[in-house]
Amino acid sequence: MLDIKPNCECCDCDLPAHSEQAYICSYECTFCLDCVSTLLENVCPNCGGGFTPRPIRPSTAYRPGVSLQHHPASTQRVHTEYSRTELCAFSLNIKDIAPEKR
Repeated sequence: MLDIKPNCECCDCDLPAHSEQAYICSYECTFCLDCVSTLLENVCPNCGGGFTPRPIRPSTAYRPGVSLQHHPASTQRVHTEYSRTELCAFSLNIKDIAPEKR
């Protein structure tokens, strides 16, 4: 099940479960749209993959047991271990390669 992290791993801004500003890679690394588009340039600094908008889990159980009420978002904040300089350098090396070809 998707781990809905509460913050951007880079700038630490809040990304509540209903946020349309949350982006994830295939490993569920979570970053805000601003960091993804400006600092990271659509390159996940942890795996090198691209990003996609994080799905929004419904708050209402339209089917029994399937909603935020039953599977709440995480409250554990996550932060990248890399400095902004390291993030930019990593992104610079592969940003021009399309995510599907990395």
